[in-house]
Amino acid sequence: MNSPLQQKSFLFATRIINLARSIKQTYNEYDVRRQILKSGTSIGANIRESRNAQSPTDFISKLSIALKEADETQYWLELIKACGMMSDEDFNQANAELKEIIAMLTSSIKTVKNKL
Repeated sequence: MNSPLQQKSFLFATRIINLARSIKQTYNEYDVRRQILKSGTSIGANIRESRNAQSPTDFISKLSIALKEADETQYWLELIKACGMMSDEDFNQANAELKEIIAMLTSSIKTVKNKL
């Protein structure tokens, strides 16, 4: 069964895919769309990959990459919002979800580091 972090990151990735579709249909901003699509879906992919980590250090590495991707995604969300390509409501929902994922990633990384 998937962990809550895996579930949240998967649902967040679906939100990002739908946002990218919306940007394509309304604004046709290829570079911005591509960037948020890559970083926003990479979060969950790296979390998923951490399930097969070969060691606690590898696990931390995978989650750290996911955390970096989450930070990049936050940048793109803020930029998209600032350029008027997403509503306040959609931004607030996506940003709240992303902050929750970041908090969970940070907590998971700290927990494993403390056990080492």
